Amino acid sequence: MNKDQFISRRRALLAGAAALGAAGTAGAVHLLGAEPGSPARSAAAPAAGAQANRAVRRPSAYRLQPIAGYGPARGTPARTLVRHEPFLRMSDREHSMVLTFDDGPDPRYTPGILRTLKAHDVRAMFFVCGEMAADNKDLLRRMSDEGHIVGNHTWSHPLMTRLGRSAIRSQMERTSDVVEEAYGERPGWFRAPYGAWNRAVFEIGADLGMEPLAWTVDTLDWTTPGAGSIERRVMKGAGPGVVVLSHDAGGNRSQSVRALRDYLPRLLDSGYHITVPRRQLT
Repeated sequence: MNKDQFISRRRALLAGAAALGAAGTAGAVHLLGAEPGSPARSAAAPAAGAQANRAVRRPSAYRLQPIAGYGPARGTPARTLVRHEPFLRMSDREHSMVLTFDDGPDPRYTPGILRTLKAHDVRAMFFVCGEMAADNKDLLRRMSDEGHIVGNHTWSHPLMTRLGRSAIRSQMERTSDVVEEAYGERPGWFRAPYGAWNRAVFEIGADLGMEPLAWTVDTLDWTTPGAGSIERRVMKGAGPGVVVLSHDAGGNRSQSVRALRDYLPRLLDSGYHITVPRRQLT
């Protein structure tokens, strides 16, 4: 598949996700605020399919807490609540932001991202696809050694809202198995491809012990707009609590690697603390 075909296919899937993903989640946005000790969220929060229709909906203040330390969290919570929308951002304590990378690991691009993160002593989140992780377990082990969080991005990156429950479970469970084998822990976070969520995805994710994480700022790096354009999107969208979406696989990601080298020191110089979230255990 060439670049134009890839972009055309992705845009078609995003359009389908907007219709299918939002249908199962619209209106159910109050769960986090009901938890004891949870931070307050905006009353005007959108439906969970916001990433599938970004031009219409704005991110809510649905937030996570920043982590105090780094490395894989040890232990699995006794119970994971079934969310009705994904987390979109963190608490704004400590002027924190989260950097996330999807679709890898890819030996052509992921090592460059890891080198930049290590050079600045920064931890990030990698939402991996099982079919990529299975062939690159050494990169998952490196992520573990360097304190990054590895999340579940399904096995083959399908539009989950078009799958039955057994297929959804297989996509998630197979990936969690690979992550556990190489990374040392089963994922505590998952992200639906294309930002397309529905009730079954939330329920099965929770049953597998994972919390759903979306994003606040989309770099649109998958369109290969140029490293400078990616950097500008990150800096324009930077703010306390922001979760940034980039990619380390799924196409030519050399621009994403170059952009990170430019915007990461700028974020740090601007006073942002780049961190990873912690689970809110129940």
